[in-house]
Amino acid sequence: MKLHRLLESLVLGLGAFAASAQTAAPFPSKPIRLIATFGPGSSIDIIARLVAKPLSEQLGQPVIVENKPGAGGDLGTNFVAKADKDGYTIGFASAGPFTVNPNARKKMPYEALKDLVPVALIATGPNVILANPSLPVKNLKELMAYVKANPDKVSYASAGMGTSGHIAGELFQHLSKTKILHVPYKGNSEAITDTISGQAQLVISGVPPILSFVKSGQLRAIAVADVKRSPLLPDVPTVAEAGLSGAESVAWYGIVAPAGTPPEILNRLSAEIEKAIAKPEVQEKFLSLGISAGTESRTDFGKRITTEHARFGELFKIINLVVD
Repeated sequence: MKLHRLLESLVLGLGAFAASAQTAAPFPSKPIRLIATFGPGSSIDIIARLVAKPLSEQLGQPVIVENKPGAGGDLGTNFVAKADKDGYTIGFASAGPFTVNPNARKKMPYEALKDLVPVALIATGPNVILANPSLPVKNLKELMAYVKANPDKVSYASAGMGTSGHIAGELFQHLSKTKILHVPYKGNSEAITDTISGQAQLVISGVPPILSFVKSGQLRAIAVADVKRSPLLPDVPTVAEAGLSGAESVAWYGIVAPAGTPPEILNRLSAEIEKAIAKPEVQEKFLSLGISAGTESRTDFGKRITTEHARFGELFKIINLVVD
């Protein structure tokens, strides 16, 4: 009798499990939270909202951009790392929280390469080395020669310690064997303004904020830190063309999810994001921001992160960089 009841319970249990599996809602069946790791109006916030709109339309569910700024992007990234592994909380990723901060800070609330997994590369955009026109240099070779002849007398401004502009400056010094004084600001606009006024001689920035100043002659574009020229600055050579190979400093933007998220969900999100960023209206907007839509697979995006993580780790040990 007991055996009969046990078998009956097992059959009922298996039936209920099969029924629940058949009726499980396909992904996504509710809104998705896209965590922007910097505040409203930041590059990451703007790009996240550009992608969220077509992604919502394609998935048939709202993709809600939620800003969680703080600690150079670490606060929002940690939130994503600790979220449920179901695809309904994903995060915007950039170099700071993934390849800079983990190498330059003594303590991190998450392990970037273990706690999060890549979903899709959204876009990339180069930094540009710019000079105040009063500095007697017109190209990268002249800049390197001038700085070597005037060690510690030339300063470069950046948006702050650990930002892409700061890292680009340190990489430039390391490869060119020069010494330039770093002047960190609280934001990119302040760094650009003080370079235009002559408080700093150089600034390293992304393309969009400096484009009008280059065209007006208030800043002189020396070199683009990428393997290819910027379509918005077609006459400005790359660092390699100017004779300093290896000094590329490209900002990248992507989407990640908590490690352990099912592969089928990651693949679905990756495929839909690729469709979203391929739309002509999205690519046109990206171009106006000085960035290019990502073309890497999810696997290659992961390789980008791990390669850059290792590259910056080696550089920071050499220059003893700590941003805490």
